Amino acid sequence: MEADKRLNLVIDDSNLDKDLKTIALKVLNNQRITFEEGVVLYEKGELGYLGVLANHIREKKNGNFTYFNRNFHIEPTNLCVYDCKFCSYSRLIKERSEGWEATMDDMLETIKKYDDEPVTEVHIVGGVLPQYNLQFYTELFTAIKKHRPNLHLKALTPVEYHYIFKKAKVDYATGMRMMKEAGLESMPGGGAEIFAPEVRDRISKDKCNAEQWLAIHEEWHKLGMHSNATMLYGHIEQFQHRVDHMNRLRQLQDKTGGFQTFIPLKFRNKDNQMSDVPETSVIEDLRNYAIARIYLDNFQHIKAYWAMISRDTAQLSLSFGVDDIDGTLDDTTKIYSMAGAEEQKPAMSTRELVNLIKQVGRHPIERDTLYNVITDYKDYIFEEDDAKKASYYSLPVVN
Repeated sequence: MEADKRLNLVIDDSNLDKDLKTIALKVLNNQRITFEEGVVLYEKGELGYLGVLANHIREKKNGNFTYFNRNFHIEPTNLCVYDCKFCSYSRLIKERSEGWEATMDDMLETIKKYDDEPVTEVHIVGGVLPQYNLQFYTELFTAIKKHRPNLHLKALTPVEYHYIFKKAKVDYATGMRMMKEAGLESMPGGGAEIFAPEVRDRISKDKCNAEQWLAIHEEWHKLGMHSNATMLYGHIEQFQHRVDHMNRLRQLQDKTGGFQTFIPLKFRNKDNQMSDVPETSVIEDLRNYAIARIYLDNFQHIKAYWAMISRDTAQLSLSFGVDDIDGTLDDTTKIYSMAGAEEQKPAMSTRELVNLIKQVGRHPIERDTLYNVITDYKDYIFEEDDAKKASYYSLPVVN
């Protein structure tokens, strides 16, 4: 394989730092790197070196495949009881005039808007408010699954679940079992931010801590279910905080195997309380993707949100360990755009996504939420209105 040749060339470079050579040899021999070596990668690893190592791992795990799915978002509210300093999306309850609060009927109407669309997943996440309680979400999830049984329901972060369960006076295990019984099928990875308390206390002090975030995912995994994980990087954290964050995820993954995907989330400084903090460069973004791919040896997938980092950077990321660029999305999603995302109208057709992936020599695969292949687009020829005609997208709708 070309990736193997490139890695061997790196290892044979007589000018390569000895610590970096040791890490490269570990990657070649499929050995786990240590916490200290993770920090070394951030401190010493140049972009080209990191790209070679990360791409080697990416192709060992996922070949040339690049995944995406057809999804849409529902954001129940942007009002929130928490005051995260980095958040451009949420408004405190006292700022109700700048927010929205969707009813259950509103959300079900949004679901029904997509009855004739070939989407496979709805992603529900938003602010935290008292009225969105345990009963509300169990009823909502049940109604969604009754209406469209085959629409995969990925919803709510541990930040939301922690608040909901505490208010309902149920433990995490009981709460997550109730959510599964109501129709929840997977959990997104949001709310993780940075686990280190010295950072977390400064940027998101009031919401669930690292141990609680991890405990909720662990209970979900115990039920045989899957979830994603994230890390908010590029603000006030140090390199060791990033490695500590990934190390805690790696340890839980060793224990449960329940994480599917890791998603590094770039801090954006538009219209929030941390607007004085400069954003990271594209080079640092790519370095971070690559190091995540190298460090998280027990995660199958690394995802880049194209809507947050731009289409061009998403294409570049596919050479730095990333094998998933999320989905077609829907232009109603506001979390990205309000934070100053590169794509202010984050929607892309399947044809556009496929072409974006092919332009950099990768093999586009449309997946479902659990990475089952729906369509292999390697040699696919698009026809007029093809998306609506394809029979393999038919999902039953129950009125």
